[in-house]
This record gives sequence, structure tokens and C-alpha cells, in this order.
Amino acid sequence: MDILDMAGHLIRRLHQQSTFVFAKRTQAAGFDLTPVQYAALEAIHTHPGRDQAFVAEIIGYDRPTIGAVINRLEKKGWVRRVIKEQDRRSRELSLTESGNNVRLAVKPLVKDLQKQILDPLNDSEQALLINLARKIVLPPNAS
Repeated sequence: MDILDMAGHLIRRLHQQSTFVFAKRTQAAGFDLTPVQYAALEAIHTHPGRDQAFVAEIIGYDRPTIGAVINRLEKKGWVRRVIKEQDRRSRELSLTESGNNVRLAVKPLVKDLQKQILDPLNDSEQALLINLARKIVLPPNAS
């Protein structure tokens, strides 16, 4: 089997290209932000008050990794952690005003760069790729 016929290899290469485009475009716009940090900001915005474990689950990262991501976002002043009253071991996450401003400023850029990532595909091919990727990544009834 040729390496270019291996789904895992092609997915890894697509991830590399996607991450490169994200970094190039966000850095050019003056933002110090990784794709995972952006995903965390969006998840926290969409689900304020949830904890790190929930954010890790929703964006598909393990707990230790997301802990480091949240630490960096907190140091940047973009995320706030507050001890939960119901479970003192857990921390509720929310965006600071600064974090939400970054999220709002970057969101159109992220939307636009999706086109660049999928540029070689026509509109119907792009929709098909997204639907097939969702089918692989998300469990049934998840979206």
C-alpha cells in the first residue's frame, strides 16, 4: 500500500497544513494563539461555567493537555477560573472581557482561513469532506 493511500498519513498531513495556515494567518494579524487555544476559547464561550474536563471532552483533548492550554490562556488574561461551590476541587471557566474580545476579533479570520485550507476542493467537495470527517470524529447523535 502506498503511503498516499493511507488515511492516517493523509489526515496527519492535512492537520499539518491546517495548523500552518492557522498560525501564519493569526500571527500576521497580530494574535499569539494556537488552534487549540482558539477551540478552548470558543468552547468556554459556548459553555460558560463548565470545567476543564468538559472543555477537554468537547474539543477532543486529554485533561493534562487542556490543563496546560487553560493555564496559558489564564496567564494571557483571557480565561478566568473560579472554584465551584458544589465541588471545591473543580474550577468553573469563563472568558474575561479581553478573552472574548480576542475570540471575536479572531473568529472572522478563522472562518476565512477554513476556505484557504480547503481551497483545492469545490463547494460540494468541501461539504462532503466536512460531513465525512464529522461522521468519523463524532459519535452518532453528537451534533
